[in-house]
Amino acid sequence: MPDTLKITLAQLNQSVGDISGNAQAVLAARDQAKGSDLIVFPELHLIGYPPEDLILKPALIERAAAQLQTLAQASAADGPAMLVGSAFVLDGALHNGVALLDQGRVAAVRLKHELPNYGTFDEMRLFQPGPLPEPMIVRGTMIGVPICEDIWHSEVCRHLADFGAEMLICINGSPYEINKDALRIEGVAKRRAVDTGLPLAYLNRVGGQDELVFDGASFVVNGDGGLAVQLRDWEEQVAETRWTRTAQGWRCDRGKVETLAVHPEDIYCAMVVSLRDYVNRNGFPGVVLGLSGGIDSATCAAIAVDALGADRVWGVMMPSRFTSTQSLDDAAACAQALDIRYSVMPIGSAVDGMDAMLGPAFDGTGRDLAEENLQARIRGMGLMALSNKFGPMLLTTANKSEMSVGYATIYGDMAGGYNPLKDAYKMTVYAVARWRNRHVPRIGLGPLGRVIPESILTKPPTAELRPNQRDTDNLPPYDVLDPILLGLVEHDKSVDQLVAEGFDRRTVQHVERLLHRAEYKRRQAAPGVKLTARNFGRDRRYPITHAFRSG
Repeated sequence: MPDTLKITLAQLNQSVGDISGNAQAVLAARDQAKGSDLIVFPELHLIGYPPEDLILKPALIERAAAQLQTLAQASAADGPAMLVGSAFVLDGALHNGVALLDQGRVAAVRLKHELPNYGTFDEMRLFQPGPLPEPMIVRGTMIGVPICEDIWHSEVCRHLADFGAEMLICINGSPYEINKDALRIEGVAKRRAVDTGLPLAYLNRVGGQDELVFDGASFVVNGDGGLAVQLRDWEEQVAETRWTRTAQGWRCDRGKVETLAVHPEDIYCAMVVSLRDYVNRNGFPGVVLGLSGGIDSATCAAIAVDALGADRVWGVMMPSRFTSTQSLDDAAACAQALDIRYSVMPIGSAVDGMDAMLGPAFDGTGRDLAEENLQARIRGMGLMALSNKFGPMLLTTANKSEMSVGYATIYGDMAGGYNPLKDAYKMTVYAVARWRNRHVPRIGLGPLGRVIPESILTKPPTAELRPNQRDTDNLPPYDVLDPILLGLVEHDKSVDQLVAEGFDRRTVQHVERLLHRAEYKRRQAAPGVKLTARNFGRDRRYPITHAFRSG
C-alpha cells in the first residue's frame, strides 16, 4: 500500500456543449500533472455545467459518451488516473456522474445521489438520482467521490465512510454568491470532514455561464477540519496536492493557501469574469454602452475594460437638452481614464422628430413620463443600431435597485445583450466603484488609478429626463431603499416586519407596490450575472399578475 499520493486538482473553466474543447482541456491538464497519481476535474466537466435542457438532446449524450471513451484510451499513456465528470445513461435513466479513467479504460462510474432543486438548480427535471455511492479504488486507496450537492447532506459522506472510504474528493459546479466561501468551507466541508474523520478535497469550476459565474476557490481540509490547501478564486489553476498516510489515516500535506478576494472585490471579479466569458463565447468583438456621466454606466465601462481590454469597449454619450455640462464632462473624463473609444451623438433632432410624429396624438395633454421616456428609447434604438452595424454587444446598465422598482425604461435603457449590474443594488455599485478606483483586480485588464471621476461618485443620481430631475423625486434615498428591497426580495419579509424594524410604513408599501408592478419589465430584461441569493429570473420567480400585498 502506498504511503504517499499526489493528487492534482484541475480548477478549470468549461464551455457548455463544447465536448471536444473540454476534453482537450482535460488532456492538457493531464500533461501538466505527469507526476501525479490522480487528476480530478469539476462536475460535468466534459459537457459543461450547467447544461440545462441541452442535456436532454440524445446527440449530446452520445457524443459525450464517445469522447469519454477516447479519454479513457488516453489514460493508458504514462500519467495519472483521471476523475472526469459527465452525464451517463444507465438502464434508460440519465444521471449526473463521474468516471474514473485509468489504464486505458473506464475503471468505475459513480452517480450523483442528491439532486438540488432550489434557487438556480433544477436537476430533478433533468437527471435521476443515483444510489448511495460506494468508494472507488485508486492506486490502492479507497476514495469516496461525492458530487457537489452530495456533501450538503450528511448521509452520503457517512455512507462512503462506512463503506471504507479513506478520503473524500468532491467535484463541484458551485455558483458564486456573496459570502459563499465561508458557507462552503465552514458550513459544509469542515463539518463533513470532522463528522467522518476523513480529509476532503473540494474542487470547483471557474468561469461564467450566462447568468451564473463560478469562482473556483477550491480547497482541501483534513479530517480534523484544518485547511491544508486553498486555490485561487476567479482563475484557472492546475495544482498538485501531496498526501501522506499516517497512523490516523490519510492527511493532505500543508500546501499553498491563497488569499481569496474579499468584499467588494469578489463582486467586481464576478462581474468581470461573467462578462468576459459571455462576450467571448458568444462571438462578439467587444461591447458598446451608453456613457451618461452617471455611476452605473461608468462602473459598467470599468468592468468592461477589465474584462475585455480598452480596445474592445466603445462608450457613447447621447446628450439631450436636459443633459448637464457636468454629465458631459464626467462621461468624457471617465472614457479618457479608461482609454476607450468615445463618441458624442446628440439626440435632440431625434426627440424633435418623435415629438412631431406623436404631436397629433398627444395634443391637449400635458408633458409627462411618456415624453421623458422617449429620450431613453431613442438612446436605446441608437445604441442598438451601432451594435447591429458594427457588431459589438450592447451593454445595459440598470442596477438591481432600479430593476426592482421599475426605475428603468423598457425598450430604452433596458435594451441590450447583458447587464453586469443586474443583481447589484445601487449602494453596492457605489462600493465596487470606490474599490476599483483604489485597486486593479488580479484578473483585470484595465489601467491603474482612478477610473471613475470623483464627481460621479458624489453628485446626486439623476436620469436627466427633465429639468433638475433627481432619483429621489420618485424614490426614497438609496441608503433607505436598498435595505427595504433587501428585506422584500432576498428575505421575503412583509411590510409589517419591515415596519417593526424601523422603516416608515408608507415608504415600504410604496416600494412593495413598485416591486410587484415592475415584474413584467424584469421578464423582458437582458441577462445579468447572479451575485445574491435571490437574483431576478433564476432564483426569484414571481407571477406578473397577482393581487397579494403583504401590508
